[in-house]
Amino acid sequence: MLYLTDLIPGELENSEYKWLVSPRPHLGLLTRRRANTIVNRVRLLAFLFAVLTAAWSCVDLIVFPFDLWFNLALIRLVACTAFAGLLLYRPNGNLLDAYRAMALLFAIPTVFFVASYTLLGHHRLTGLSAAISVGYAFLPFVLLAGLSIFPLTMLETLFFAAPILFAQMIAGLMRWAGMDWPSFAGEFWLLVLISGVSTLAGMSQLGFMIGLVRQAVRDALTGALSRSGGEEVLELQCSIASRSGVKLSVAFVDLDHFKNINDQFGHEAGDTVLFNMAEIVFRNLRRGDMLIRWGGEEFLLVMPDTGLAHAEAALARLRKNGFGVTPGDTPVTASIGVAELVADHASDWKSLLEIADRRMYRAKQNGRDQVCSRDEEVATKQKLSPVPLAQTETSL
Repeated sequence: MLYLTDLIPGELENSEYKWLVSPRPHLGLLTRRRANTIVNRVRLLAFLFAVLTAAWSCVDLIVFPFDLWFNLALIRLVACTAFAGLLLYRPNGNLLDAYRAMALLFAIPTVFFVASYTLLGHHRLTGLSAAISVGYAFLPFVLLAGLSIFPLTMLETLFFAAPILFAQMIAGLMRWAGMDWPSFAGEFWLLVLISGVSTLAGMSQLGFMIGLVRQAVRDALTGALSRSGGEEVLELQCSIASRSGVKLSVAFVDLDHFKNINDQFGHEAGDTVLFNMAEIVFRNLRRGDMLIRWGGEEFLLVMPDTGLAHAEAALARLRKNGFGVTPGDTPVTASIGVAELVADHASDWKSLLEIADRRMYRAKQNGRDQVCSRDEEVATKQKLSPVPLAQTETSL
């Protein structure tokens, strides 16, 4: 990893350098943004290829025999139609769809290269025609250089470069008898070098994207997800929960009397309280839970695949560990409202958050330093009949 750290010094944290090699450890937010970027650049290249592929047919008409031009024009027409189809592709944040778009983008000119190379091999061209035909041999170089505009990992770049290198080998085998092998070997070695440069360029782009995404989605003070990053997390988790039918709980956490801390000890002391509180929560988060700084002293705790009963138990453990102490050595407490997507019949993440927010205010009205997981009218009805302890309002 030493070479990777020298590649993008200061941009990545030590744990993030492995993200340049494989997409497996990438966060969901990074994956979605990278997928959208890849598809948008695929569409840009598809537009350029469609225009240039059609325009170059005019050059072919001038320098090539009519029968050769006609066959090449048919191949170009098919390629332009395929490129135009890619322009209709719209990003949806799915990395597999982005891979599919890239595969189509590079498959079209690769097939065009092999087909045109075969056609040109059946004609003895001289002078200007021969010079123009040589230009077709440069298409693999253009394709491999084009990989450099995509934010790809090392494995991804090599995966897309391999078919192009293989196509070059196939084209060489087609001219086995009359092949100038020293020249072919030099061209192939140059293609390998371009692949290496494109790999480094793609990894460099990915490194900068990782740094930018981290800055955009992380709160600088606490290290929790920022509000903008949190909204993406909530939308994604609600979508997953709705499709799969699993539970999703969200806790709205508001520190009690935080304004008094700022007024009495200053904003710097208040920042220290927030930082310490986040550190404590991070140490006690369950695997898969996410902390979001919603604003000021307000935080959200997103708990995927968690029902109300389990959310209450997790929050009880969190409150037992405490949220730190004030500069005056008094315990920092919080009022917490929790809601669950299925049980509370929330239609989307916004309505789920509204329910949790309403219950957080009810926790404050009931004396602060407690968890509220039921609305008042529901709690009133439940008093009429016994219910299991895990389903009652938690007030610790």
